[in-house]
Amino acid sequence: MPRGSVPASDPGAGSAAGSGHPDGVSRRRAGWLVTLVLAGMAMLGPFSIDTPFPAFAQMRGEFGVGIDDMQLVVSAYMLAFAVMTPFHGPLSDAVGRRPVVIGALGIYALASIGCALSPSLPVLLGFRVLQGLSAGGSTIIGRTIIRDLFDGVEAQRAMSRVMMIFGLAPAIAPVVGGLLLEFGRWPTIFWFIGLFAVVLAVVVLTVIPETHPPERRRPLRLGPMLRDLAHVARDATFERMGWAITLVFAGQFIYIGGAAIFVVELLGKGEQDFWQFFVPMIGGVILGSWISGRAAGRVSARRLITVAFFVSLAAAVANVALAVVFGPNLPWAVVGPSLIAIGTGVAFPTIQVALLDRFPHMRGAAASVAGVMPLATNAVVATLLTPLVTGSVTTLAVTSLVFISLGCLIWGWHLRTHD
Repeated sequence: MPRGSVPASDPGAGSAAGSGHPDGVSRRRAGWLVTLVLAGMAMLGPFSIDTPFPAFAQMRGEFGVGIDDMQLVVSAYMLAFAVMTPFHGPLSDAVGRRPVVIGALGIYALASIGCALSPSLPVLLGFRVLQGLSAGGSTIIGRTIIRDLFDGVEAQRAMSRVMMIFGLAPAIAPVVGGLLLEFGRWPTIFWFIGLFAVVLAVVVLTVIPETHPPERRRPLRLGPMLRDLAHVARDATFERMGWAITLVFAGQFIYIGGAAIFVVELLGKGEQDFWQFFVPMIGGVILGSWISGRAAGRVSARRLITVAFFVSLAAAVANVALAVVFGPNLPWAVVGPSLIAIGTGVAFPTIQVALLDRFPHMRGAAASVAGVMPLATNAVVATLLTPLVTGSVTTLAVTSLVFISLGCLIWGWHLRTHD
């Protein structure tokens, strides 16, 4: 059964009930509205990373910096996101989901204005840090809200639906960024994502109910919050599952975090051409998420994740072969990352529900720990590793294969432990 008064078969019953919808069709429509809002909250992260990519050339010229310096625009945001992520979840466990989401979106909007008005790269990086510190309030808490509303199979289906819509963001974001540059210079992009955050805040206030009532809340004190985080982080099963998906996803993310170098420097494309990489790769994520939703209740989570990881591993091996044979040429350079994305798209919704189910009384803390693992890893990848392995499509593909292999080994360890 679902938590509170929200039926498991109805994604938006919390909203629908409050609005007095009289029939099942209206409730289903309200459910899809809730799904769209939660997906919008999840999209804030990739919009923050990918929308500025097409403006990097402009920003380099205006600030007088090199392409490696521009990589800091990505890594500063991601490192700050990773630092704050452990605290968004416990805060929502203590004060409720909606106050954390609304407050974070407000700060994010102000940080975006600061980015748009930045006169130099150091100032821009300062406001990117503020963006990163606040963005997790919507992206991390959105997953927690899904699990608050749904149980079991319905939770996996809802997570998959959100992932399908969210998966459009990395494909759309650089295209939107390129289009915005047709109407103005690079600050236009930050004005846009700031407005997006404001719109999200208004819609959340209108559509999303408070899913964590006062009687279930944790103490609003630093000590208990840190103890909750430590309790989650010490759980061996949680750690094995978390690191397995983190490392497999890192094999995909190294392409996302290094997209500016991969698309422009290696593939020789322009600022309007990011879609040639992002559209097929995100198509893989969406297809994988759809498969995950369809498999919910039909295939066990254990088997589904195992098959998904095998798909990503086989795709990573094929990716290396394609890089060696065809080099930096389309479409071959994007075939491997797109196939890897199918596997991660299948695994991610399923394993996220399993991670949150480990700690039903402190889901916010569980979501934070589950979120900080890939975020911290990907921030290190984007900051330290990407500049070292983007010299050729082959070194990039081999690095991706190493990450995915490590993740699959940890998942195998998890399966043996549970056997």
